[in-house]
Amino acid sequence: MDTPSSHSHRHRQLSEKLLHAPYVLRALVRADEIWLTVLAAFVGCVTGGCVSFIYWLTQWMHEVIYALPAGGKLSAAPFLEPSRAVLGPIIGGVVVGLALLMARYVSRQATVDPIEANALHGGRMSMTTSLHVTLQTILSNGFGASVGLEAGYTQIGSAIASRLGRSFRLRRNDLRILVGCGAAGAIGAAFNAPLTGAFYAFELVIGVYSLATLAPVVTASIMAVLTDRLLTGGAPGYHLQIPLSIPPADYPPLLALSLLAALVGIALMRGVTLMEALFTRSHIPYWGRPTLGGIALGLMALITPQVLSSGHSALHMGIDAPYTLSKILMLLVLKAIASAISIGSGFRGGLFFASLFLGGMLGKAFGGLLLAVSIPSTLPSTVFALVGMGALAVAVVGGPLTMSFLVLETTGSLPITVAVLAGTVISSLTVRRLFGYSFTTWRFHLRGEAIRSAVDIGWMRNLTVGRMMRKDIRTVCATITLERFRRDYPLGSSHSMIVVDERNRYLGMILLAEAHASETDAACIGDLLHFKHTVLTPDMTVKKAIETFEQAEADSLAVVEQQATPDCNHNSPGTGTVLGLLTEAYALRRYSEELDQRRRELSGGITM
Repeated sequence: MDTPSSHSHRHRQLSEKLLHAPYVLRALVRADEIWLTVLAAFVGCVTGGCVSFIYWLTQWMHEVIYALPAGGKLSAAPFLEPSRAVLGPIIGGVVVGLALLMARYVSRQATVDPIEANALHGGRMSMTTSLHVTLQTILSNGFGASVGLEAGYTQIGSAIASRLGRSFRLRRNDLRILVGCGAAGAIGAAFNAPLTGAFYAFELVIGVYSLATLAPVVTASIMAVLTDRLLTGGAPGYHLQIPLSIPPADYPPLLALSLLAALVGIALMRGVTLMEALFTRSHIPYWGRPTLGGIALGLMALITPQVLSSGHSALHMGIDAPYTLSKILMLLVLKAIASAISIGSGFRGGLFFASLFLGGMLGKAFGGLLLAVSIPSTLPSTVFALVGMGALAVAVVGGPLTMSFLVLETTGSLPITVAVLAGTVISSLTVRRLFGYSFTTWRFHLRGEAIRSAVDIGWMRNLTVGRMMRKDIRTVCATITLERFRRDYPLGSSHSMIVVDERNRYLGMILLAEAHASETDAACIGDLLHFKHTVLTPDMTVKKAIETFEQAEADSLAVVEQQATPDCNHNSPGTGTVLGLLTEAYALRRYSEELDQRRRELSGGITM
């Protein structure tokens, strides 16, 4: 007779079988990188299909909500009914607020994006929270919020890759690569640009380029682009009148534009943070903030529909349009404010598409200003627009090669690509020097995470003092006399000893050489204590432990279980039980071993 416990056990066994690939397939993928590339190709196909579906769904929402003709683009619409322009974002704010409320109750897991997953969690992502993020991104963009779909694209593509990789029980580094494959396919399909997708993964999601990552990432990006082309025809490129060459004399204004784009990108990131702070201080519930943001967006949409949605179609329409300087500046300011309000109020999405539009308008404005002040230039405004587009996108998103390949694949012009590459390098260096973060890593910084890229640092969090410490230690009570200590612990038996009180609480450490010195005249060993306020705790990372050793100039330190008390300092003596001992030499050796192992993994297992 079945009992509830046996039925539950069979259910768990069935779930395990469904969530894990057959053993033979797992063995093939783990043993041969060719099969990892095959798995990456499958990830690319699935991701390309997801991108096509999300694009179709948001396009359908735009057509229904804003009464657009079939195939009409929201941000490129010449006119919208005022009632729809205002009510669309407001209703969207209500719906997104309800989605945020529902997600809070359905899943209490923190949202992890591909960069954080690869930097801290070895590529592990939650499918549930990723689906919530993707749904919220679709709703936000579909109702007209000034956010890009790339956040939803990369989130679902990387989550699928992570789930598939875990079902094959991939090693940590292989799982990180597969997550990068999902992101590569998402961006490649979004822009119909496989090289752009691949280098997005290399620069932003995996954090390094190597021969080991080349085949799977490029394969995933190509398969995603081909899938999207089969389903939707692919995103269109730019058909522009571009000069066959750019004279060296025209590079200084382009580099000046890149410097300006970096400053504008920093201002945009600061503006989003400021807007988030304003909404937080308003004491409006988090689920009500998107509605307030939708009201502001609706009012701006009455001025121009180009502030709505991601701005991708508006860029295609406006990059070569004969706009007046005043209109360009108006679009630049309104789009920046709309993007800051959208993200700050709680709409989900990214700034990739928006930064491309803002950069294009900034470039056109810069070219117009040069013309207005009679500074000679042989370049058309489209060249300034393309360089500004790449430079501002690098300032916000990062990835100089990613943006350079995007221009190459969408224009087919090598001279323009060279100019954009120079501009992206200037922009990237300026942002790193003055600000230090991209938009994603800046938000991590605000949360207290020390993440500057997707390079794997999660192993450092796993390598804790508790895992490295020696537990077989001897302690000595502080009340014993110096004479007895010298008799019980002769010189050479140890370098140092941990001193505790009668309740085995840490007091400090005593150096045997000092205790046996002839000039020492202390009555008891309690008078010779060192490192009274410097201890290690089991949850400290190896990096933090090494920093503590350096600051204390200590060869070894006690590991203490801290006990919170209302009136004592965290590292004050007598506040915790001694658990073990860790030496600086061993911590450095383990750190070097792990670091060398990660370097070998990143280089494909090749050592020099």
